[in-house]
Amino acid sequence: MSKPLTCDVVVIGAGVVGAACALYAARAGLDTVVVNRGPVAGGTTGAGEGNLLVSDKEPGPELDLALLSARLWAELAAEGLGEAVEYEAKGGLVVAGTDAVRAALAELAAGQRAAGVEAVDVPADRLADLEPQLAPGLAGGVHYPQDAQVMPALAAAHLLRASGARLCTGREVTGVLRGPGGAVRGVRTDRGDLHAPAVVNAAGTWGGEVAARAGVSLPVLPRRGFVLVTEPLPPRIRHKVYAADYVADVASDAAELQTSAVVEGTPAGPVLIGASRERVGFDRSVSLPALRALAAGATRLFPFLTGVRALRAYAGFRPYLPDHLPAIGPDPRAPGLFHACGHEGAGIGLAPGTGQLIAAALTGRTPAVDPTPFRPDRFPEEAA
Repeated sequence: MSKPLTCDVVVIGAGVVGAACALYAARAGLDTVVVNRGPVAGGTTGAGEGNLLVSDKEPGPELDLALLSARLWAELAAEGLGEAVEYEAKGGLVVAGTDAVRAALAELAAGQRAAGVEAVDVPADRLADLEPQLAPGLAGGVHYPQDAQVMPALAAAHLLRASGARLCTGREVTGVLRGPGGAVRGVRTDRGDLHAPAVVNAAGTWGGEVAARAGVSLPVLPRRGFVLVTEPLPPRIRHKVYAADYVADVASDAAELQTSAVVEGTPAGPVLIGASRERVGFDRSVSLPALRALAAGATRLFPFLTGVRALRAYAGFRPYLPDHLPAIGPDPRAPGLFHACGHEGAGIGLAPGTGQLIAAALTGRTPAVDPTPFRPDRFPEEAA
């Protein structure tokens, strides 16, 4: 067997969160190795839409992390990564179908503004100024200039490249190495050991399984979602546009199918249509009811889509934790183990902030936001 690799930190997972952890760890001066059992962005990241959203978050820890991440994404784009990852600072538009929903949306936006979000109320008669193709009869909306978008697989690949970290794909982590006192000293893979005093669990929906291999519990569950992809079109949708009930769906604990219309264009031309959520384990089978509901929701917002062909649909699994907050930071139950998983559908948007928090924890620096709400050991053991 070849001599084990030795480094300062091993990151498990080559999705966008693992890539961001590698980038900021490397920028903090740490020799970093990223290990992944499949290809880069082969899990949740590759099945995402690329949302970088502040609009769908209520005031609190996740919104604070989203605002930090939005600033970091803009910095990364300005450094030269913007074109490579298809970064678009397009803004978001959340629309309400009734006066009651509009009032609830306005109340949410007021709280978000107090937390530092740019949120501009849009009366019904001005919606067409932002989105000329929107259906008539909507009650109004809120414009969020800070919302943006990237192409997720490109984002993961280019963050990894920018990190300079060594990348080991096609290697499955079969165990986390622990010393006599319980401290982490690396990982065991099916192709040899990697030795390091720090290990970051950025394994997405498999984060609970990786935690278990380290001897700790983390109740990560998969939440399936589908995305419909249309034929390429000339640019007709200017923002990320979604119905206000999407915010409630994100925060819901329901296991059954939920859908809410989320529609956006892409630089390549196809329109992406989401969003669905359901807890069905790792079942990848196509759900016609989910796809029909997505199509119906999209055409209600944009009637011109009725005559557009959907070329394909794909499924992904959001890594879900019971309180809808990710696990980020050191695990006191296994000194040297850090977690960066459980972001549900917000991982692409929250990746840079997560990476910066992990780098701060690895080096003992002061974090940019309070990491306490994201403590990995906050769940009771029986919850796993």
